[in-house]
Amino acid sequence: MEEILNKIFNEDVLNGISKIPNNFVDLVVADPPYCLGKDYGNNSDKLKPKDYLEWSKKWIDAVVPKIKNRGSFYIFLTWQHSPEIFSYMKKNLIMINEIIWDRKVPSMGGSTIKFSSVHDNIGFFVKSRDYYFDIDAIRIPYDEATKKVRTRPRFVGKKWLEVGYNPKDIWSVSRIHAEAPEREDHPTQKPLEIIERIINASSPEEGVVLDPFMGSGTTAIACIKLNRNYIGFEINPQYCKMVEKRIKKVKSDSSLFNAFEQITLPSEGFGSKQNALFNLEAERKV
Repeated sequence: MEEILNKIFNEDVLNGISKIPNNFVDLVVADPPYCLGKDYGNNSDKLKPKDYLEWSKKWIDAVVPKIKNRGSFYIFLTWQHSPEIFSYMKKNLIMINEIIWDRKVPSMGGSTIKFSSVHDNIGFFVKSRDYYFDIDAIRIPYDEATKKVRTRPRFVGKKWLEVGYNPKDIWSVSRIHAEAPEREDHPTQKPLEIIERIINASSPEEGVVLDPFMGSGTTAIACIKLNRNYIGFEINPQYCKMVEKRIKKVKSDSSLFNAFEQITLPSEGFGSKQNALFNLEAERKV
């Protein structure tokens, strides 16, 4: 199955999911449209709520069989539709957590007729109770002040004090601001820090991560950095081009990455794969 690994397919996941064998994927990281009317270069986020929920059920049903028995499925949603979608997913999967991503939105401004929404909901689902989860890969180090307080004899040598504490289900990670180095031209780009935590926790090294809505390509970048294989689908060709540039940059910034990742594009897209590979090789030699 080398032909599908480390590729992003410029097509609708519902059309392309048949490329992936069942029980093949260690982890799904899905950041679908939220049905909030965002502009992704198409009408994918402009469905009526009823149609949005029906569409969500279709792609979820298509993706679930691709997950290994020990695999996991994380889905980003907003409060408007997470209750219905989470309830639907619990029919065939086991829900482990609802993670609240606190986007650390500044206190100024906001709604004057309701409480301002400053979080996203992340559902963490698995296929069986025997699921892969590496807590040590995502522990958060204690600060020096805490370590100093815990110097009494009964704390000395304790693993938890040295390796850090377990992340909780509220993640306070700032949204990506316009001036941030990782910022791309995408309206709902997720921080690399969040995607890396998910991948570290719920997939083994050299495992396979599927992103059905690749968007700005953060999942692919995280996989490259963390030695995982990725498979992605993205219907917007401009976003595919964006991801291609990000992949080239992260590879050129590190001598550790020697393999080329490819993006399968339509003939009217950004040139042939051969030209893309040739251009990438040329850039690396400069």
